[in-house]
Amino acid sequence: VALFSVASRFLGVVRDHILAGSFGAGQELDIYYAAFRIPDFIYNLVVLGALSAGFIPVFSEMIRRSEIVPGEKEKMLRLASNVFNALLLLIVFLSVLGIIFAQALTAWVAPGFSAAAKAQTAYLTRIMFLSPLFLGMSGVLGGILQSYKRFFIYSLSPIFYNLGIIFGALFLVRFFGLAGLAWGVVLGAALHWAVQLPAVWRLGFRYRFFLDWRDQGLRQIAGMMGPRTLSLAISQINLLAMTALASSLDSGSLAIFNLANNLQSFPLGVFGISFAVAAFPFLSENAYKPEKLKARFSSTIRQILFFIIPASVLLITLRAQIIRIVFGSGQFNWQDTVLTMNTLGFFALSLFAQAVIPLLVRVFYARRDSLTPFYLGLFSVAVNILLAWYLRPYFGVAGLALAFSVASIVNFLSLWICLYFQVGSLDLDKILISVLKFSGAAIGAGAVVQILKVAVWPFIDMTTFAGVFIQLSVCAAGGIVAYLVLCRVFKSEELSAAIAVCRRRLPLRKAKLSDQGEARGL
Repeated sequence: VALFSVASRFLGVVRDHILAGSFGAGQELDIYYAAFRIPDFIYNLVVLGALSAGFIPVFSEMIRRSEIVPGEKEKMLRLASNVFNALLLLIVFLSVLGIIFAQALTAWVAPGFSAAAKAQTAYLTRIMFLSPLFLGMSGVLGGILQSYKRFFIYSLSPIFYNLGIIFGALFLVRFFGLAGLAWGVVLGAALHWAVQLPAVWRLGFRYRFFLDWRDQGLRQIAGMMGPRTLSLAISQINLLAMTALASSLDSGSLAIFNLANNLQSFPLGVFGISFAVAAFPFLSENAYKPEKLKARFSSTIRQILFFIIPASVLLITLRAQIIRIVFGSGQFNWQDTVLTMNTLGFFALSLFAQAVIPLLVRVFYARRDSLTPFYLGLFSVAVNILLAWYLRPYFGVAGLALAFSVASIVNFLSLWICLYFQVGSLDLDKILISVLKFSGAAIGAGAVVQILKVAVWPFIDMTTFAGVFIQLSVCAAGGIVAYLVLCRVFKSEELSAAIAVCRRRLPLRKAKLSDQGEARGL
């Protein structure tokens, strides 16, 4: 999961590099990101709400029962098609409404845009409303694959999504103008769905055209997704509020906010979300087995923080070099670089909290509790919007990132405290000891990076791409080596575990099985 998340996030960086170089941080990218917001809102609200809170836990339980209960496999097949059809019907209804009222929605999402910019945003929004249809279908397939713990194809699909957007930016823009970006999003969504079809087919699932609202499994999923959907709605409303606030700032502010957010999302997707996704089926199976839940939660959160804490330090100390390498070409000028650098720095302050929140939330979902994350999310979003409104006149778009970070830390702390009262300490002492080791090693790595930045400076030309790349590479490599050495000095268990995993998985070797006939069949 982490490996393909790296590949997907890397393609995301390539995508943003192409967008920033082609359009710069100006009104065109502002329009693109504003148009993306409402269709993405529908997808997150409906698809993720149903699947993360309800479908995977219910389906995982049915898989376990199918091994001992006759006829359970048939119920699974019916449930998959039933959820697929119900979800698709709902998305079609919402997408049609979105297409009809795109102009009114745009006026609400981007009130600071001019009349011409609002009209173009509405046009792109109508095109992008096709993407939730494909992503909804893909979401059900991905839920089936996750329930069976088949993470390979599931992890591959976001790569194809980004490839579609990149194709739109490179080729479709030539024929359709800015609308080519919107058609690229639709193409990426279609690829996201299509790549998962063969794997689900091999598991024995066949589509059935029927809809049974009385089905017990469907009702159970619908009941569980309600609070989760509200929770996601709050998160999406938060992004809508940030979009509205950014639209009232200088031209390009919305683009800068999104570009910086996408950069900080790179380590989040690799180390935060991927670990949480992989752990969720196990958490669902052992939600009410305290010792097993405690052991898996503790090991997963320590693995996440082992990677995310040094990533935060490197992102803060090398943010100027990273932004110049990733975006510093074409139409993306020095002023855009400075604004993005400041925004990214404020985002990075809360990386540790943002990375752990997906795991904390999934523990609540595994225990059939969607209301607690909802109420806590509501509170943190209120903090974010109020702070963003206050800080916006003083810091501009960077103030939105600072407010986001403060709210993320508030959300993290409140989730942890509530989970502590529900479940217990969840091995808090061991987690704190590990975090102290990570933090000490990361601070030392940050100091090494700062020293290397000064040491390398006289020997390179920092006005060239090559010079900036050399400084970034040398400093990043030195910081990573320093972190690993210090973790070894501090006797970090997570470092030893990571090394053990690498030794088990690399190099790839052929394994001789006792049943050669079965091996050939595989």
